[in-house]
Amino acid sequence: MKKSISSVLWEYLKSFLLAVVIALIIRTYFFQITEVYGQSMYPTLHNQDRLFTNRIVYALSEPDRGDIVILDAPDRAGSYYVKRTIALAGDHISIEDGVVYRNGEALEEPYINEDYTDGNIDTLVPPDTVFVMGDNRGNSHDSRSADVSFIPVEDIKGKAIFRIWPLDNFGTIE
Repeated sequence: MKKSISSVLWEYLKSFLLAVVIALIIRTYFFQITEVYGQSMYPTLHNQDRLFTNRIVYALSEPDRGDIVILDAPDRAGSYYVKRTIALAGDHISIEDGVVYRNGEALEEPYINEDYTDGNIDTLVPPDTVFVMGDNRGNSHDSRSADVSFIPVEDIKGKAIFRIWPLDNFGTIE
């Protein structure tokens, strides 16, 4: 029995629509590609790097110290920031003489761009929030600024897993 052209086209159309729906569900709820804008995460990330972002990880667990996260920009509606989680709820965070301390211990931060961190911080991170900073401390709008401050965990949209562009820097990021 031969199938009509219209039934064959209908089968192809159904397959195509199913693929589009599955792709939208995956992109919306599980993974996405995030583009880096600016130099706030230099030298770890560069302007226009493309990152594979896990969107579901924080539905299953809490952010961890050192995670590179994608978050809603609290001071720019409709925008996002890429930052590093420095401290979690309940942590005591301070910056003294250009050194970042978490719970009284100076952080070893081999990923930062310079050895000095500006800021006058001495506070506890409130419940259900995190404290984030860019790796390029002299050029990062982050939790040290009053208009950004502590980031509600619910505003974190995902964890950057690895860089997919440019290809010569393809791989995991830390």
